[in-house]
Amino acid sequence: MDAEQARQVDAVLRQLGIPGVVAPEDLENTAGPWRVYDTADPARRRDVTADALASVAAMFPEEKTGPGPSRGFVIPPKDE
Repeated sequence: MDAEQARQVDAVLRQLGIPGVVAPEDLENTAGPWRVYDTADPARRRDVTADALASVAAMFPEEKTGPGPSRGFVIPPKDE
């Protein structure tokens, strides 16, 4: 994720009470990729991005929202 996406992920984690520190992979390159870590200490931190995103997904189970759209239209492409 980039810095803007990281800001959004950080806000969601805070709103949902999910622990994690969103920071750039390389502290010298804030324009590079960002991850979610278990601590702010760069020497001890562990990447928990997958766990944090799984925790967010678990808060919105499929049985509440359904497995996907239940109505809609499929419009085939025009063959011209």
